[in-house]
Amino acid sequence: MGRIRQPLRERSLDYASLSDPVLVTRAKAGDREALEALCVRHAPRVESLARHLLRDPEDAGDAAQEALAKLCVRLRQFRGEAQFSTWLHRLVVNTCRDVAERQRTRTHDPLPEDLGADLEQDPTRGVRITELRQELCDSLAGISPEQAQVIVLKDALGYTFEEIAAAAGIPVGTAKCHAHRGRNRLRARLEDRDVA
Repeated sequence: MGRIRQPLRERSLDYASLSDPVLVTRAKAGDREALEALCVRHAPRVESLARHLLRDPEDAGDAAQEALAKLCVRLRQFRGEAQFSTWLHRLVVNTCRDVAERQRTRTHDPLPEDLGADLEQDPTRGVRITELRQELCDSLAGISPEQAQVIVLKDALGYTFEEIAAAAGIPVGTAKCHAHRGRNRLRARLEDRDVA
């Protein structure tokens, strides 16, 4: 009689070394460690994008957490028609838009820490910066959300039209059109307020 063979334990996987497509496939099949690896891998980019899109650090943190939670819930909806990072980027942008809408009524406007020393010497400068920021935000809120999104991604964050189109799920020409029309409307709104 031969020896009884013990089943080999599945070797523990190094999830950090797996590619996004492999992690997505495993996570969609119910592998929680794969889902966790995706979240850990992409959390810094999610947080960075949220900070760039939202003025308030607390709102950005909330949006990043909400986007990662949505990733966990909505991953099964990812069809693989675009890269996972593009799909996630769009999810973060949409989440930031939702958070901004919810927080629009807040009047609190924190100042960046790096302005602190300058503002101690010239407090009127801080007031003017806050006023200009509020004028710009109010003017951006007065144009279409699609145009405002393209303007912020292109002009404030330096994304290419190709990156914007991929993230928003629109043709490149539409992104360029949103930028052109949005800039014209933004300029007109700022001129009406004597800011431009």
